[in-house]
Amino acid sequence: MTSQQKHSKLVLWALWAAQALLAAGFIWAAAMKLFLPVTKLSAMWPWTAQLPVPLVKGTGIIDLLGGTGILLPSLLRIQPRFTAFTAIGIIALMIAAGIFHIARGEASLIGVNIVFAIIATFIVWGRWIPRQN
Repeated sequence: MTSQQKHSKLVLWALWAAQALLAAGFIWAAAMKLFLPVTKLSAMWPWTAQLPVPLVKGTGIIDLLGGTGILLPSLLRIQPRFTAFTAIGIIALMIAAGIFHIARGEASLIGVNIVFAIIATFIVWGRWIPRQN
């Protein structure tokens, strides 16, 4: 096995791990936003008590779409390029979330947004151009 093949395998494993991490994070956030009452949800995320409930539920649906879209197309090998498109959407979502928190004076909360955007950028890089094995 050449060093290029080892590198490709390592990158492939890292991509799957990154996709699984984002999927878990987004699906967990979606479940919280969709199924917890706002009173309990606001204990974790105070902003949820200050926005209309349909908007909070809408962000839950967006999170669910992001969590499934980052993993399923590659996993099922049905339109796997959609994984890269989803990652681009996640980057845009994390930028918007970061701006939202900064505007509310919650700049200390954007660490997760930055990390998720970086992970999504790696996924775009790795999934945009198919690797030759």
